[in-house]
Amino acid sequence: MPEGRGPVRYAPGAPEAGLPVLPELAAVLADAARRAGPEPPGGGPVLRDAACGYWWRRGLRCHPEDLAAAPGAPSLLAAVIAAHGGDVLMPRPCPAGWAPQARLLGRPAYHVPTPAECGGLPDPFALLETVRRVRAEGGHPALLLLSVADDPTATVPPPELVRETCEAAVAEGLHIVSDETWRDTLHQPHDTVLVSPAEMCPDDVTVLCDLAGSLLPPAWPAAVARFPSTPAGAARRARALDLLTALGAHVAGPVAVAAAHALGEPEPVTARAAAAAALHARVAAAAHRAVLAAGALALPPAAGRHLYADLGPLRGPLAERGVTDSMELEEYLSTRLGAPAPGGHRFGDELGALRVRLATGPLLGAGPDERAESLTAEHPLELPHVARALQAFGSAFQELQEPR
Repeated sequence: MPEGRGPVRYAPGAPEAGLPVLPELAAVLADAARRAGPEPPGGGPVLRDAACGYWWRRGLRCHPEDLAAAPGAPSLLAAVIAAHGGDVLMPRPCPAGWAPQARLLGRPAYHVPTPAECGGLPDPFALLETVRRVRAEGGHPALLLLSVADDPTATVPPPELVRETCEAAVAEGLHIVSDETWRDTLHQPHDTVLVSPAEMCPDDVTVLCDLAGSLLPPAWPAAVARFPSTPAGAARRARALDLLTALGAHVAGPVAVAAAHALGEPEPVTARAAAAAALHARVAAAAHRAVLAAGALALPPAAGRHLYADLGPLRGPLAERGVTDSMELEEYLSTRLGAPAPGGHRFGDELGALRVRLATGPLLGAGPDERAESLTAEHPLELPHVARALQAFGSAFQELQEPR
């Protein structure tokens, strides 16, 4: 740890430092800076029309009146959950904000184990068993949250598994909320098949997308949701808008203009998104190799900007260092790596499991200049600052194989 620096701690909900802002988007935001008023609750017609086009290009039919926008995913997810009655089910592990959002609204939240080959959605048989158990205990399971490009595990479930899980959920009367924030960050876009649950069960799925996933900087909060084009979907959208209105959750006017521009996907925006996904893919693959070489476990990352590692095989060496659960693992690795490394308990995993989410962003450079160089380099892993970061990353795990 650098001299004079205190321990690095994970702040839930804090956005990670990203790549430099795309100049074209910065210019759009600057041109709209004189716009003093916010968007109306749920977003104005220009923003919703742009989001509609974004989803049509991905094979998801919708109309502007089916959509709602909010200043970031947390408020939008809260509105979507509030629009449905009953208990909430979600995979284990899942994004850090899901369970707290449900509990904040007074809804019981139940975690369901994921299949061995991926995260992002429950194992269909485990889902059925959990629904049966919750009902037997007097609960009312009504909503299933899942993600087909997953945070934290960085995996993409195979289409056949998505279908089985969705069919099981719909058969039990559950409405599905599909978080597709990371769908445009596939590491191998030509070899990975991502299928939205809304393609399979259009009347039973609400799709949510945080634009910070691939289109906007994290500092410009905007998210959009696509409700089913049904009377029930329209009623739930109306209830969601009521909550957004009560919260004062309006997208900032200048951000809405930039978001609409990005959702239109002009060439500079799509080129930046592709370049960023390719960069994170290379760094994630290198980090994955380092984790496996140290004797830990991790599924191969296929999307996003994270890696989810299981250090269970290193439990002995970690115990020698005073690390016996994921809270202690978070503190140990955050300090050792000099970057936040949230433990699996943040994502619904058992406290005793030694799992941790490792972000690729800190490996791209210490400041905007280094991260910009990483983005444009033909061979980013050979850049001195990236090579040093990866070496330090690997050393943090390799030393666990050495006696204390």
